[in-house]
Amino acid sequence: MRIEDVYIWDINAKWLGITPHQLMENAGAGVARVIEERFGKGLKIAVFSGTGNNGGDGFVAARHLSFDNDVTLFLVGDEVKIRSEEARHNWEILKGLDFVKIRVLKDSTYIRSLDLSGFDVIVDALLGAGTKGEPREPIRSAIEKINEYAGKAKIVSVDLPSGYPSQVQVKADFAVTFQWDKEEYGGFERVVVKIGYPKELYHLVGPGDAKFALRKKGEHKGQNGKLLIIGGSGDYYGAPYLAAKAASYLVDLVYLAMPEYPARRIADPDLIIRPIEGKNFSPGHVEELLSMAEKADAVVIGPGIGLAEETKEFVREFVKHCEKPLVIDADGLKAIAGDLSVLKGKTFILTPHTGEFGVLFGVKPEGSFQEKAELVRAKAREIGGVILLKGAYDIISDGTAWKYNRTGNRGMTTGGTGDVLAGLVGALLALGNAPLRAASAGAFLNGLAGDMVKEELGENFTALEVAEKVPHAVRWVMEF
Repeated sequence: MRIEDVYIWDINAKWLGITPHQLMENAGAGVARVIEERFGKGLKIAVFSGTGNNGGDGFVAARHLSFDNDVTLFLVGDEVKIRSEEARHNWEILKGLDFVKIRVLKDSTYIRSLDLSGFDVIVDALLGAGTKGEPREPIRSAIEKINEYAGKAKIVSVDLPSGYPSQVQVKADFAVTFQWDKEEYGGFERVVVKIGYPKELYHLVGPGDAKFALRKKGEHKGQNGKLLIIGGSGDYYGAPYLAAKAASYLVDLVYLAMPEYPARRIADPDLIIRPIEGKNFSPGHVEELLSMAEKADAVVIGPGIGLAEETKEFVREFVKHCEKPLVIDADGLKAIAGDLSVLKGKTFILTPHTGEFGVLFGVKPEGSFQEKAELVRAKAREIGGVILLKGAYDIISDGTAWKYNRTGNRGMTTGGTGDVLAGLVGALLALGNAPLRAASAGAFLNGLAGDMVKEELGENFTALEVAEKVPHAVRWVMEF
């Protein structure tokens, strides 16, 4: 697990109804429990807290430790800077206790004159994992003060030694870290304590995944994703249009390549239409489309593209030679089902429903969603890409991890919602996300937009109404 996953899990836990208050309480209690298990009770303990959530964990640990020990809490910084509601709540509790001594150290002058020689244990809850670079004053002086007592008192850090990985860091005997070890951590001993995350969070896609996937990269047009969508045939223009419409809310530019006849029926200033000669895509169009793809960050191929033999051949040839990350959807999946070797060495996401999965792999996903997940994972590993199996629970795997998405409703069986999904997933790929995250967050946003429409209109709605709800879903995620 990485540090970034901690933030995602915290957001997703909140979505499941597990409050930040609960997590902070469990974290602080876990720290106190480890200290008493290692060093006993009746100790003189100094807790150094910063004003962030790491400091909040320290406030909780100080309260738990105060039952059987003599505790002094040193707040490093100004109490008005205690940011989060849960940290402030625990600070107010401490201030009302008569058996915890509190000292507020607003600047480094107070810190340098401190004498900690009577303390058996020093708890470092100054800085959490999100801090970058060397610590600034007055935290820096607090770290230096704690380090003067390395080897004399036991030093325990909350989550990680404050200042890590810079040169100015607490010399901890060990750190109490939460739920699982982090792959970025090294060079110090860790004791892992559980803080109440349920098993769901390993696999469930939530607003945390979407929030991280939606981060914008640049300030100028075109820096936040350019997506090419290839689809449409004969009279079919709805599917590629829905994919493009949904994507247009997430990326800067959407190029929509379609045969000229259906292309004429679209007038949307948010899209760049690229009409292609003829009624269908055929192998003669491959070069033209590959040069279009060079301008894009990702490509969606398949919505409404049809099943003419020449079109299937076009899809296989295009996929074989395209160097950009791909989302292959709908009829595009039926085209490559004849020859999955065209996927070799590519970065891609396949978005089948159960029937299309059966056509691709000769086996239908059945049983519980965990059993389906194992099958999806096995097939994703086999083909070396990501599969997003659409269903009541969408199941997504890159062959190693698997995720499932619970947003969405029965109204989304209406035609076209799969095209909206393909557009969203393609847009998230174009924003530079890894395929597993793009597919997971796309499924979440698609279902969330559908749930928002259902709230307004009941279970009878159209895919275009889902696409038009995408900006509302994005805003909800960013504000969550």
